[in-house]
Amino acid sequence: MYSKINKKIKSVIHFLTYDIWRVNGSDGPHVKINFINITKTFLLTFRNINGSQINTRAAALTYDSLLSIVPLLAVLFAIARGFGFQNLVETQLFQYFTGQEVALSKAMQFIDGSIDYAHGGMFLGLGIIILFYTVITLLTNIEDNFNIIWRIKKGRKFSQQFTDYLALILIAPLFLICNAGLSIFLNSTTNIHIIGTVISPIVRLISYVIIILLFTFFYIYIPNTKVKLSAALLGGIVSGSCFQIFQILYISGQFWITKYNAIYGSFAALPLLMLWLQLSWFICLFGAQLSFSYQNVNKFSFEKEITNISRRYKDFILLMITTLIVKRFETGKKPYTADELSETYKIPTRLTNDSLYYLLQVGLIVETLTENDMIVAYIPGIDINHITITYFFNKLDQYGSENFKINIEGDIKNIWEKTLEIRNMIYDHESGVLLKDI
Repeated sequence: MYSKINKKIKSVIHFLTYDIWRVNGSDGPHVKINFINITKTFLLTFRNINGSQINTRAAALTYDSLLSIVPLLAVLFAIARGFGFQNLVETQLFQYFTGQEVALSKAMQFIDGSIDYAHGGMFLGLGIIILFYTVITLLTNIEDNFNIIWRIKKGRKFSQQFTDYLALILIAPLFLICNAGLSIFLNSTTNIHIIGTVISPIVRLISYVIIILLFTFFYIYIPNTKVKLSAALLGGIVSGSCFQIFQILYISGQFWITKYNAIYGSFAALPLLMLWLQLSWFICLFGAQLSFSYQNVNKFSFEKEITNISRRYKDFILLMITTLIVKRFETGKKPYTADELSETYKIPTRLTNDSLYYLLQVGLIVETLTENDMIVAYIPGIDINHITITYFFNKLDQYGSENFKINIEGDIKNIWEKTLEIRNMIYDHESGVLLKDI
């Protein structure tokens, strides 16, 4: 009996760690494949918590948020005041930090002072610029963390940052305002009596829906890449639900948390705020990792092998990607995107992105935007009639620094010359073959 159980456990572990990554979309019914993909998504996400350093990044964003919290709330309240919803935002904040009313009241005084200075200070307009600069810096750090999770090497340009972040600053508070208004409505005994006990749970569910939509909006909008709605929605459902549950536990646990007041006195608000920010950012980044894993689950079949890829296979991938881009350009077709290369030729997404980034640095390819979708695609960086096999490998060999103190004119001169001779012999055999003719 024990041996059968042990054997079954080992078979399940083997399936989850090896066999499941060899299953593709043609291996079974649609429902089964969807279930396997969801399972692979969560396995990838949990496996990459340490690889993506989510805990460390959450801590860094907590520090950035503490430095930017007054300017961020000042901008939020300025927008809410403009729409006449300042009281709703205040109610939502006091609900999040029940028991810390004194600290929040002092924070509100700082915020009001920041807004008044920005509007009527000695340097009119300078205060507004400083506030927005601080908020944009925080949003840039958030985008950088999302891009790292999505394996994106380059962030938005400054012009894009200004327009995209401004839209984010204006849109995101609307979700909080709606959630705050709903909370006030539900906390009113008169309204609860009106809607009755049957409709009340449905109305309360709307609060979850609003937060889920907010997280989904973040996962689509913040990364500097195209995120599918299904992937963002899965991350939004998981992280939004976890965030709401965390809020309920946090608020209901204020009695236990009041023990910190006895230890820290009036400074208790700071560690509690850091705890809330740390866990909130962890949930947010976990959802981003979940969205990335779901969208790219079919490209992770051999993800573990990438860290141990051979030199020969790495050269093969680089040559293959460059040749495909050259041939697509020669035919005048729509240029390849990173996702198209990964999905069409079953290349793990991390290997594709790393290879494309390396080829960009070498100068063999350049970025462009597709006409309709405005997605980053790739075309040859030089005349395709000059890209021979020898030229290709020479560009790879010569990229990077060789300015070291090794004396190649001394005793090891022969070794250096033999290295060049061997590589030239390899490339000269196919010296005149163009990549477009392979």
